[in-house]
Amino acid sequence: MSMERILSAVVDTQQGGESLFGSIKIAVLPIAKVFTVCFLGFLMASKYVNILPANGRKLLNGLVFSLLLPCLIFSQLGQAITVKKMMEWWFIPMNVVLGSISGSLIGFLVASIVHPPYPFFKFTIIQIGIGNIGNVPLVLISALCREKSNPFGDSNKCSTDGTAYISFGQWVGAIILYTYVFQMLAPPPEGTFDIEDGCLPMKAPPKDNSTPEQVPLLTQGEEELINSNSSKRTKIKNFMAFLYEKLKLKQILQPPIIASILAMVLGAIPFLKRLFFTKDAPLFFFTDSCIILGEAMIPCILLALGGNLVDGPGSSKLGLRTTAAIIFGRLVLVPPVGLGIVTLADKLGFLPAGDKMFRFVLLLQHTMPTSVLSGAVANLRGCGREAAAVLFWVHIFAVISMAGWIVLYLNILF
Repeated sequence: MSMERILSAVVDTQQGGESLFGSIKIAVLPIAKVFTVCFLGFLMASKYVNILPANGRKLLNGLVFSLLLPCLIFSQLGQAITVKKMMEWWFIPMNVVLGSISGSLIGFLVASIVHPPYPFFKFTIIQIGIGNIGNVPLVLISALCREKSNPFGDSNKCSTDGTAYISFGQWVGAIILYTYVFQMLAPPPEGTFDIEDGCLPMKAPPKDNSTPEQVPLLTQGEEELINSNSSKRTKIKNFMAFLYEKLKLKQILQPPIIASILAMVLGAIPFLKRLFFTKDAPLFFFTDSCIILGEAMIPCILLALGGNLVDGPGSSKLGLRTTAAIIFGRLVLVPPVGLGIVTLADKLGFLPAGDKMFRFVLLLQHTMPTSVLSGAVANLRGCGREAAAVLFWVHIFAVISMAGWIVLYLNILF
C-alpha cells in the first residue's frame, strides 16, 4: 500500500508540473504574439525603416478607433447579447466602476507616499487608477482563444464570448474617462503643467476686465422677453446645451460606444436580432462585413501601439521615483485588490454560475496597463508628454506582469 501511495504522489506531482507548465505556456504565448506584432510596429516606425511615421500612426489610430473597433464590437456583442444575458452580465460595468474606485484609492495612497512633483498629484492617481479595459484585453482574448490548447474550449465561442464581455463594459469606461478623468486632469491654477521651479507663469487676467464684453447690458425689450414664454423655452434650451457641454456627451458618444449601444439594442430585441445576427438573416451581409473589418482591428492597433513606443519616454518631468511608483502601483498593487473584488462577488452569487471566461475577463480588467485613452485625455489637458512617458514604461513592464497574473488566474479558475 505504501508503494502505491508513493507512485500516486509521483504521478500527481508530474501532472501538477505539466499543468503548471501548460498554464505558463497558455499565458505567455498570447503575450509573446502581442509583443512580436508591437515590435514590428516599432520597427516600421523607427528612423531606419520609417514606413509608419507619426502622421501615419495618427491615421491608423483614427481608422482603428472610428471604424475597425466599432465593427468588431457591433458584430461580436450583437451576436452574443440577449435580454437575459444583459441581466446576468450586470456585474461587468459594476466591476469597471469598482476597479476605477479601488485603483484611484491605491493611486491616492501611492501619490501621498511618493509626493510627485507639482502639479502631477492627481495625474499620478489617474495613471494608477484607470486601466485599459478595451483594446489590450481584446487583443489578449483574441490571441488566447486562437491557441488550440486554450482552456476555454471552442475557439469561436471563446472569442465571441470574451469580446462580448469586454465590449459590454466599454461604455462605462468611456463615461468614466470623459467625466472623472477629464476633471482630474484639469490644469493647475497657473493654467499649464509646464511650470519651471521659481518661474511660475503669470495667472490669467482677472475676469472683471472682460466683464463688459462678456455680459452686455440688457435693454428694456430684452428684459420683457426674459419674462415671456419664449424666454422659458430659451432657458430650457440653454440649460440643455449647458448640460450637454458639462457632461461631455460629445466626447462620451464615441464610435465604439455608439457601436456598443447599437449592438445591445439590436441584439436584445429578438426580431431585430434575427434580422441582423443570424447566418440566414436578410441583413447578415452587413454584420458579415463588420466581422471582416473587425478582424483587422487587432493587428492594426498593435502596429500603432508599437509605433507609438518609438518616441520613447520623452522629456518627462515626473522623475524616476514617481514613474516607478506608477508602474508598481498599476501592475503590482491593483491586481490583488481586483482579485479580491471578483472573488467576493463570486461568493455573493453575483456572477453567472460556471462561466470561467466571464470571471477571467473580470480579472483581466484589473490587470491591464494604464489606459491609452487616458493618455489621449491627458494630451487634451496639456500633460500629454508625461502621459506618453508613463504609457511607454507601463506597457514595457506589463509584458512581464500580465504573464504572471494570467498564470495565477488560470490556476485559480481551472
